Amino acid sequence: MLQLEGLSIRQGGFHLTADWSVPKGARVAVIGPSGAGKSTLLMALAGFVSHDGRILWEGKDLAPLPPGDRPLSILFQDQNLFPHLTVTQNVGLGLSPRLRLTPADLSKIDATLERVGLSGMGGRKPGQLSGGQIGRAALARALLRARPILLLDEPFAALGPALKAEMLDLVAETAEQSGATVLMVTHDPADALRFADLAVLVADGVASPPQPTAALLADPPPALRAYLGR
Repeated sequence: MLQLEGLSIRQGGFHLTADWSVPKGARVAVIGPSGAGKSTLLMALAGFVSHDGRILWEGKDLAPLPPGDRPLSILFQDQNLFPHLTVTQNVGLGLSPRLRLTPADLSKIDATLERVGLSGMGGRKPGQLSGGQIGRAALARALLRARPILLLDEPFAALGPALKAEMLDLVAETAEQSGATVLMVTHDPADALRFADLAVLVADGVASPPQPTAALLADPPPALRAYLGR
């Protein structure tokens, strides 16, 4: 279980609070107006933003842990692939930050690339890939780390509707297989409905407790209604 106990994030005049939990294996959309703090919430979970209160995973407080030691992986909108490295090397960073890869590691990388539909492309560099292939490579690196929590900060937002839906389905499939808990920031209600049974509304300084996505979008509160233009 992922628990936020009295979480409070302050950055200048910005303040965001959260106090809720989600069960292990849940897929949760994080939705709300632009600038409300959706990405900031994920950055706090990942250890990149300071906060008060506690973030617990299976009862263990994550606050003392640096980002690299937390039981999570995060995918950003820019995918964070290094242009001078091959796909194999970029994905291999999930196993060894210094790229000291053993034959067994290389076999795992090849298997993961095949899993995300990039079989045979390990020798290419990001500049030789399409947008969808770059997204798959970034996802492969996250999957290879095999952390129980996956945070998605709109990593597929720049893709077209069909390809974005394909990537969301791939994440959902792999998360179901691994049992990972996934929190996904999105501005698109259709993506939230497609991917997540639960949704956290971030608005007016509060990340509200998760509720069923369909119910939230069917009867949105005023802040979300205004954002959606309803």
